Amino acid sequence: MKKLFLVLFFITIQSLVYAQSLSDIQNIKVDNLSDAQIEQLVKRAESQGLNEQQLLSMAGERGMPPGEVAKLRQRISALRSGASRPGEQRGQVSAGNGQMRSVQNYIVEENIFDSLRKADPYYDLTPTQKKIFGYKLFHNRNLTFNPSLNIPTPQSYVLGGGDQLLIDVYGASQQSYDVRVSPEGRILIPNVGPIQVGGSTIAAATTRVKTALSKIYSGLQGGNPNTFMELRLGNIRTISVSLVGELTKPGTYTLPSFASPFNALFAAGGPNENGSFRHIQLYRDSKLLQEFDIYEFISKGEFTTPITLRDNDVIIVPPVRSRVEVMGPVRREGLFEIKSGETLNELLLFAGGFSSQAYKDRITVTRKTGTEMKVQDVDAPNYGNFVSQDGDVYLVGEILNRFENRVQATGALMRPGTFELTSGMGIRDLVQRAQGLREDAFLNRATLYRTRGDFSLEIMPVDIKAVLNGEIEDIALRREDVLNIPSIYDLREEFYVKISGEVNKPGAFAFGENMTVADLVLKAGGFKESATSSKIEIARRVKDDISGKLAEIILLDIDRDLRISGNGGSVILQPFDHIMIRRSPGFQREQLVRVEGEAYYPGEFAIAHADERISDIIKRAGGLNPYAYPKGATLIRRNEFFKEQSEDEIKAQTLTKVKANVSRDSLDRTESEKILLERIDRKIIESQQESKKRREVIASEDFRQQSILELGANQEGIGEIEIKDTELIGINLDVILSNPYGPEDLILREGDVLSIPRQLQTVRMRGEVLYPTSARYRENSGFKQYISRAGGFTSNSRRGRSYVIYANGDVKRTRKILLINNYPKIEPGAEIIVPTKPEREKLTPQAWIGIATSMATLALLINNLIGN
Repeated sequence: MKKLFLVLFFITIQSLVYAQSLSDIQNIKVDNLSDAQIEQLVKRAESQGLNEQQLLSMAGERGMPPGEVAKLRQRISALRSGASRPGEQRGQVSAGNGQMRSVQNYIVEENIFDSLRKADPYYDLTPTQKKIFGYKLFHNRNLTFNPSLNIPTPQSYVLGGGDQLLIDVYGASQQSYDVRVSPEGRILIPNVGPIQVGGSTIAAATTRVKTALSKIYSGLQGGNPNTFMELRLGNIRTISVSLVGELTKPGTYTLPSFASPFNALFAAGGPNENGSFRHIQLYRDSKLLQEFDIYEFISKGEFTTPITLRDNDVIIVPPVRSRVEVMGPVRREGLFEIKSGETLNELLLFAGGFSSQAYKDRITVTRKTGTEMKVQDVDAPNYGNFVSQDGDVYLVGEILNRFENRVQATGALMRPGTFELTSGMGIRDLVQRAQGLREDAFLNRATLYRTRGDFSLEIMPVDIKAVLNGEIEDIALRREDVLNIPSIYDLREEFYVKISGEVNKPGAFAFGENMTVADLVLKAGGFKESATSSKIEIARRVKDDISGKLAEIILLDIDRDLRISGNGGSVILQPFDHIMIRRSPGFQREQLVRVEGEAYYPGEFAIAHADERISDIIKRAGGLNPYAYPKGATLIRRNEFFKEQSEDEIKAQTLTKVKANVSRDSLDRTESEKILLERIDRKIIESQQESKKRREVIASEDFRQQSILELGANQEGIGEIEIKDTELIGINLDVILSNPYGPEDLILREGDVLSIPRQLQTVRMRGEVLYPTSARYRENSGFKQYISRAGGFTSNSRRGRSYVIYANGDVKRTRKILLINNYPKIEPGAEIIVPTKPEREKLTPQAWIGIATSMATLALLINNLIGN
């Protein structure tokens, strides 16, 4: 309870410190804060309603130096972007199970700050603490120095009060004893008496117990014994060890009797920032027993020590005596503690040696002389003689970012790249190392880029053909020379031809010599079904013509077997030609309309002629059946916002259906079916890719639709606008059927739906009526009678704006004649809509005062006029 109270008291004090940190934020040194403290600072600011930017602004306003503000911003950003997931909670260390050895009254306390642990196991360390070599050893929660309790009984173990001894007698006589060492150091065996074992090793205690048991087991002694004895250590005792000095958590700790000095140091959190890692002292009975060096474990792996702690041992961690810093490209940068007489070689051993980027021939040392600073260079031969001093800073340089013998070859070579510069090497040698020129190399001129001594660039033209043929003297290469041999294609525009229109894969293709239109059509996947084989146009660029001519147009005819007729057979394509394949004027894809409802043969119908009308499609559908209600017929038509499927999308859907029906009736696909499926799959993918490209292009209808939506969102009073891709067109089917091809008989368009309902017998009332409902149609009932059936108007109804939607989609509104509402006529299937009165803004007291003032002023003016 006492320890728990101290821990809680520490947390409370720490929280108070964090609470006060905002008021004293200008004095904070960011480098001295751990990640956990930075997080607490941010949380404190957030609890006061400050975000990250406001916290930084407040720090600057209160006098925090700009450099510290920048550091604080970087630390906060690093925490926000890092892996800040809580680590796993560390459970208690198992001290044994069932048959295994355990420690009596020894409990390993769980660290209450584990909730702050992030992916970084050193989350709660400051940057300075992380730099101290060896400091992380005792702060890594993934590492534990708990002693192993389940090892064979060590013969050198010194017994003490609380240890459990298991004594087994076997042979001619058999007996087992389970005894515990008393505080006085004795064990009590029945029929034998007390035996003094405290302070003795296991080996010495075994001899004493055997001698005592021989009094009742005579077979234990003699030259030929027939009875034997074994002494084992059971559960072990705990010891109390004091740790003082420069420790993270000094105090007295209860540890297993197997514990070593490392176990005790780990329990105390290890040395703090000022503590020594190399002069740790163990005192026993007020005498210095041994001095330990943690670096021996870190650098050489010597973990075990022959010394086991005893009760009342004292471990003292003195202040660090000499500490130096190593910076630069070494395997392990940081702060290192140095013993007297240790040289730079030992320091480099602790630092893990040089990295591959290090300049190893010299190290620069910054040293404090007592009055000022001085810089000293140490050459590599003197590393073993240079003795370090407290406060030294060793700076290891980096190798130069340059090459001492590099040349490069780029361009039209078989193996361009970087090569070693050897003595006497010239351009001819470099080309040979690159395995010669490619066939497309431009031989008239190459370029040698040379870096001068002042790092300026010199460009030297090279007649590469003459150099390689030995016609002129070779050019000797220097360090960092770059030879570039261009390709003939680098010196001209990339040639291509284009084809568009009614081909399966329109686009641009690489130009080839002697290419014809037939070759290009073949590359484009052939003609579509809709393509015309005549009137193919070739648009050719005009060069060296100042007459104003923009393009040369060549017309030719080609059949579906890619045979060119007439004089077009001799036409050879030139770079940048554009071939346009036209759509056949006689090609028409089928267009469908649908008849729904009360016709004899409802369903889909193909439009036969461009001027086919409603009466024609009714006739093809067998006419109206006896249950049809012609007055309620409507025409549903796509508007400009309807997204029609492209030909590629239609083709992909159709081919998918074909694929589903292939080999449906066979047990296994035939070879021809397999080839057909492969061909269909390939064309489905091509059609989907083409339709995707078209969807990515913004259409004018999409832009118009978006503009209308934005207008409704931005303009007050318009409200939300819903864009529909179909709309109802009111028609009078009785008039259409009685007068075919008259003005009421509309010409049909693709996607039209003619809906013919059954005889309607109801009227619906909606909007501001007391009970919105539907009522049976009565021939002689008017607008108000139907409103009465819905309970009448509400107090918010706007009667003069009421309107009726008829079954065929027509709409009629209420009109006023001499301030009297003239309501529309009601027909079967009609819907009465009564809108709501608009809300009026109530006048504020200020507005009433303004009105009263204006009225008073007006009354005064009238009174003055009357008086005059």
